Amino acid sequence: MHELLKVHLTRRKVEPGALDYKPPERDRTVRDLAFHLFRVGLAYVDGMDMGALPEAWLREPAPPDLVDGPAIARYGALVRGRVSGWFEGAAPREYARVIGGYYGPRSGQALLEWTTWHAAHHLRQLHAMTVDLGLTPPAPLPASDFEGLPMPATLW
Repeated sequence: MHELLKVHLTRRKVEPGALDYKPPERDRTVRDLAFHLFRVGLAYVDGMDMGALPEAWLREPAPPDLVDGPAIARYGALVRGRVSGWFEGAAPREYARVIGGYYGPRSGQALLEWTTWHAAHHLRQLHAMTVDLGLTPPAPLPASDFEGLPMPATLW
């Protein structure tokens, strides 16, 4: 999770009901979108380990125990640990392996690019949703974090 969003979830008072907010443009709550953002990253390493990335992994709703911002941040910390551990142990040949998925086969490198921009796109959406909720971000998302990613032109 981007550091700016982490500040919103852990250090600022986010009313529990705010996690159930859905923007008019999307039928997904803040809670589900935050979970999904992390699940995309976890899906990459799970897919690399298992040789396939099923669509069902990306359709999962947030588990019931993600009741508040700190719970989401803790889940994110666990995912970041798992992802970091995978990258520490991955050999360069891993990125050339072909991984199956509902979108067709992709190399580990292509899957990494896809999951990276996918998560970054949702981070932009979460950032916008925090503004919708009346939370003032401590700083804008740095545009440089998204340079070179084939991001959708529109937010929704």
